Amino acid sequence: MYGKHHFISGLMLWIVLAMPSFLQAGEPKAPEPPNFLIILCDDLGYSDLGCYGSEINTPQLDAIANSGRRFAQFYNTARCWPTRGALLTGYYAQQIRRDTVPGVKSGGQGTRPKWAKLLPERISNLGYHSYHSGKWHVDGLPTQNGFEKSYSLQDHDRHFHPKNHTIDDKPLPPATSSDGYYSSNEIASRAIDQLRYHQENHQGNPFFSFVAFTAPHFPLHAPQEIVDKYRPIYQQGWDQIRQQRWNKLKQLGLARDLQRPSDIETDIGPPYHFPEALQKLGTGELNRPLPWEQLSPQQKAFQADKMAVHAAMIEAMDSQIGRIFDFIKQDSARWENTLVLFLSDNGASAEIMVRGDGHNPNAAAGSAESYLCLGPGWSSVSNTPFRRHKTWVHEGGIATPMIAHWPAGIQPDPNPVSTPYHVIDIAPTILALASKHAGTEFESPDPKFPGLSFAREFQEQANRASRTESRVLWWQHEANRALRDGNLKIVASGKDSPWELYDLAQDRAETENLATQRPQELERLAKTWNELTEQFRLQATAED
Repeated sequence: MYGKHHFISGLMLWIVLAMPSFLQAGEPKAPEPPNFLIILCDDLGYSDLGCYGSEINTPQLDAIANSGRRFAQFYNTARCWPTRGALLTGYYAQQIRRDTVPGVKSGGQGTRPKWAKLLPERISNLGYHSYHSGKWHVDGLPTQNGFEKSYSLQDHDRHFHPKNHTIDDKPLPPATSSDGYYSSNEIASRAIDQLRYHQENHQGNPFFSFVAFTAPHFPLHAPQEIVDKYRPIYQQGWDQIRQQRWNKLKQLGLARDLQRPSDIETDIGPPYHFPEALQKLGTGELNRPLPWEQLSPQQKAFQADKMAVHAAMIEAMDSQIGRIFDFIKQDSARWENTLVLFLSDNGASAEIMVRGDGHNPNAAAGSAESYLCLGPGWSSVSNTPFRRHKTWVHEGGIATPMIAHWPAGIQPDPNPVSTPYHVIDIAPTILALASKHAGTEFESPDPKFPGLSFAREFQEQANRASRTESRVLWWQHEANRALRDGNLKIVASGKDSPWELYDLAQDRAETENLATQRPQELERLAKTWNELTEQFRLQATAED
């Protein structure tokens, strides 16, 4: 085991010991062990839900936000597979070889150490039965990692008729155009089938359901009747829509740490350059978020159609989430004692590419024959009010919605949770709650989790403890890197780029770089980043 090697430095030990106990006195206690429903979507930006400032119709998620808690500062890893590994294990992706670590097979093809078990394996001894439906993108197979049932959509290039998907890790026939297949519908239907199976075979036992929608990840595919509804809205352009979202964010209390939104960076395009894709997509596509009035009529029409499809994907997903909720609600006691967590794996994407079956320029936007990506113009809107996009570790790439709903255990509060949390905190939260309600004491595994339980945020408002303690959070994806300590954040994009320093209490939009004004603080944070980076490297390269 890794613990025998004692690679945890004094700094990491201080961080762990300084964290509040997983089992806070006064955490909510439901009469029975709660069910857990984690809903993870793909490439959704911070302001893409109605309850986070959007014009997109998301009544199901808005409803649980209104009767639960919204988190204003919830973070991910900036990319899909590192976030999924971190969420399901409770460790940073680099600790478990699920993002790039020099000197070891890692990243998207990395294999977790044996000690980095997934949540279903850890809660099975507490009576839980676990289910997975949707995207996987974790090493290994679901049914070999604690999931009793799994529907895995492994084709990420086709929302209408995928060629590669499995049931309980056994291949299914490719879907055809006559099957009426759509990814969000199928993922929800399979999740409901699994819950029905649980009801019929494990009555009286709690469930853990991991539902991972592939929406609204490219290619932008959605039912045409929903796309048509949104087309007129987005013809006013991304500058106007972004301003509208900013105004709504202020009304919702989600912009308390900002004087203004970040400027749209017109010189920042997709993170990866595919010039051949631009040729296939035609002159309506552009890879820079230029001011809307500078676009030609053809470009405006092309771009507005893309955002209409993105919005339609989100509305369709919200509707299918409602189907899952309705099934659980058939038993009111079951719904009352189900903790729902909804979040995204990273911010909206500025990528532009053509894969899969290619792009037919004569096909309707959003149809199976089209292959469109959101691009930097609309991604800047989706990530309002923040900078940058998926893959970057500026706030636009790593800050996304998180909603928690649990009638038996959460006191509703319209004020967003302002404490910073991260996907590494989900496993400690679930394990702490599952253990407590099973009458056992949760003990963090070896190595210690770097995260902490956010169940304390579920307390009644009058009883919530002060959230003033410093929290150290770390990021690295490709050459992008960041560290947050309390309200101070250092961030850099690109291998040779210098550190930037921001005070997020005053400037969460990262508009005023304080690096030259506060060099000692920058140096202290950079040293911490380097120490944690080395620590995680040692963990990843140690023997299992």
